[in-house]
Amino acid sequence: MKRMLLLLACLALWAGPFVAARAEVPQSRAEIARGFVPVVRAAAPAVVNIYASRVVAVRASPFRGDPFFERFFQDFGAQRPRVQNSLGSGVILSPDGIVVSNYHVVGEATEIRVVLNDRREYAARVLLGDEEADLAVLQVTGAPELPALALRDSDTVEVGELVLAIGNPFGVGQTVSSGIVSGLARSGTAMGSARGYFIQTDAPINPGNSGGALVDIDGRLIGINTAILSRSGGSNGIGFAIPSGLVAQFVAQARAGKAAFERPWAGLGGQPVTPDVAEGLGLPRPDGIVISQVHPQSGFAGVLRAGDVVTAVDGAPVNSPAEMVYRLSLAGIGARSTITRLRDGRAEEITVGLIAAPDDPPRNRIVTGPRAALPEVALVTINPAVIDAWRLPLSATGALVEEPGPHGARAGLRAGDILRSVNGAGVLDSAAAARALEVAGRGLFLEVERGGRRLALRLRR
Repeated sequence: MKRMLLLLACLALWAGPFVAARAEVPQSRAEIARGFVPVVRAAAPAVVNIYASRVVAVRASPFRGDPFFERFFQDFGAQRPRVQNSLGSGVILSPDGIVVSNYHVVGEATEIRVVLNDRREYAARVLLGDEEADLAVLQVTGAPELPALALRDSDTVEVGELVLAIGNPFGVGQTVSSGIVSGLARSGTAMGSARGYFIQTDAPINPGNSGGALVDIDGRLIGINTAILSRSGGSNGIGFAIPSGLVAQFVAQARAGKAAFERPWAGLGGQPVTPDVAEGLGLPRPDGIVISQVHPQSGFAGVLRAGDVVTAVDGAPVNSPAEMVYRLSLAGIGARSTITRLRDGRAEEITVGLIAAPDDPPRNRIVTGPRAALPEVALVTINPAVIDAWRLPLSATGALVEEPGPHGARAGLRAGDILRSVNGAGVLDSAAAARALEVAGRGLFLEVERGGRRLALRLRR
């Protein structure tokens, strides 16, 4: 009991500006028992429940356009439009109704309702969303001045700090759970195939908590709860939150009128420095990212080359490609970042201007006509902007299948395929690919690159 009273006394002392006398030792058991009450009382009103609805698109018949089978399978694969509902949480970040949540909660929603802690309910619309970062910025409409959370610089967060997760798990109503910061700079491997950079916490997070707040003991937002690692679907004490530093960038771009999040393009290929790589490069310890490739149109061209090691961006250490992308995203397009580079055993700090992925040469989107061997296939010329959008290898060239259309899908094409050749003729851009499909005879042989693998597709008309 004495240990418990001592722990609670320490928590009360750390409870921040919401406690009337921060440095005063609690004088009674009642004061000790209040625990996180002042923090929750101040932060909870700014955490909202979000109800989103979206209309699921009708699935088209695979026989659409076929002169023979279409009339026999008119309703094959057809699906009536239906409304799909999702439930999540959000955080009010300004009194004028700016709310941040997860993209997977509100993305592509046709109707969004925001319910405050006091049961007031308002409509909202998405100002800016990004599926990759899983963040969305909303604007509540028709609401008076709202309670808001202050943002803390997530770079000042340390492992071991006490935190609270506030959200609406399983739709049971607003719930508060406590824990600590379990880890920082979690990316890639920690999240399976997910991309990004996360704060890890053991504060219980469950379905419905998505988009909720992760706050420190001063009631400041340090992250937006986004995902858990779980085999059962429930919390196992490994949850992840998107750092408030990135949240601040999203809000700034939304206020600037952006509809999609714009992040700088590195145009780099690289991997974390492992102990074996560090030994091979003569490094004292395995820190940073070793560069394997630099795109000629990258802003880092002429600054970095294969074999260089990047150890920090703007003074913050980076140990994975996702972490470097995060650091560049915090700086933003048009900014100048300081890169710490190791080359030939010497460390140098170099300033680089950050740019968006160039849309050059023009992507020149072309949809093949009705007389083509594969009609209704949408093709674009591969350039850095296309490479960035479709996560293609930096060395990718030629034409990309943006939409296969019904005929292309039946032939085996998929969106994101790189068309290498048509009937043995190499493809340099979308115009060349469209011409080759227009003049193809009854036999068609396509060479396609998909996920780094070469595929051969043969068909006869």
